Amino acid sequence: MASNGVSLGDADTKTSLEKIKRQLASSSGRNFGLSSSDPRRLLFHAPGLRKWNERWVILDPTTGKMEYKIRRNEPTVKGTMVFDANSTITISPVNFQGLPKYHGCCFYIGTPQRKDYFLCAETPVAAKAWVSTLHATQLVLKAHKEAVNTLSGTGSTKLGTVATVVAAANSTALEASKEIEAAMQISMRNALGAMLTKTPEFPLDDLSIMKETLRVKDDELQNLARDIRARDSTIKEIAEKLTETAEAASAAHTMDEQRRIASLQEAHLRRSELAKARERAVILEGAVVRAEEKVRVTEVDAEARIKEAIEKESAAAKEKQELHANVKLLQEQLKQQQVETMQVYTEKTKPCPGVDGDLTLTKHMDPSQENVDKACTSISRATTEARIADVREVGPDADRMSVDISVVNFPINGHQDHRGSSDQP
Repeated sequence: MASNGVSLGDADTKTSLEKIKRQLASSSGRNFGLSSSDPRRLLFHAPGLRKWNERWVILDPTTGKMEYKIRRNEPTVKGTMVFDANSTITISPVNFQGLPKYHGCCFYIGTPQRKDYFLCAETPVAAKAWVSTLHATQLVLKAHKEAVNTLSGTGSTKLGTVATVVAAANSTALEASKEIEAAMQISMRNALGAMLTKTPEFPLDDLSIMKETLRVKDDELQNLARDIRARDSTIKEIAEKLTETAEAASAAHTMDEQRRIASLQEAHLRRSELAKARERAVILEGAVVRAEEKVRVTEVDAEARIKEAIEKESAAAKEKQELHANVKLLQEQLKQQQVETMQVYTEKTKPCPGVDGDLTLTKHMDPSQENVDKACTSISRATTEARIADVREVGPDADRMSVDISVVNFPINGHQDHRGSSDQP
């Protein structure tokens, strides 16, 4: 539903924009009031000219151009006077033309491009009407420019501003119309008075005077009626132009409102996405904190294990050194026992004195002497067995360290055989 609404809003916006463009394009090509078929007469004086020249002027309020011709019915345009909304248009207090009858009839157009135009109307009222018309044209140009800026998105025109411009232009046009009517009445009175007070060079009858008076009045009335129609047409066209400009500004305001609503919706969507992104960022930050805590605990555990392994390694090295020392000590004891065992064995293998020489002495010995020899033999044998037992008693730690200690088992049967042989009769 939201997408359908947005698409419909875009379609309405495009339709309004095309309508405004058509209105502006159709209006900008017209010549308001003072059309090419009915130009107005003015005296024109440019800075490069030495004298005042009569020109027939055509005004286009939509562009601020005043085209002029040398003759009224001439098809080609002689030149163009351009002004804009920032130009200075005012009645000159100085009579630039120089003739007394044109006092108060001169007006001045100054442009920002420093190009000045000096114009002169037939009467002061006509000059005021021209100035009022040009001021209304400036209002049209200003409203048109603001409407175009609004369409392009670079302006800030409001409906109230356009309405103010329309009201001001209508007021100015109404004042110009009143001034033109007053000028028409004054011109009629002046023409009638001039005809009545004019002294004829030759005697005229009443009918000729009446015909001449009616002819002059008819010409004056036709000229003034033409001026009134032209001014009324100008006023109507200016009012229509301002109305169209107001409609264009209203459509532009509608477009701006639609753009503003779309911008608000987009901003709300962006804020929602931003809030979701912030929530995800908070979750990720929590996960990062937990991961850092796990890493820290793992590092502490690893350090403790490394420390424990180092301690075990040092203890094992120390124990190994102690075992090596014990092994050396046992080896020395074993060597000493072997030496003592060899000495005992050597002593036992030697014959007793007097045994081989005289057997009878042995036979006739006292039992006590035989017991002494047996006792000596048993003591030495007991001592040897005790030493061998000391060598055999090696703890299980020595077996785990794979330290093999060779134990020499000496046969004791020899002693027994020797005893048996010595005991034999």
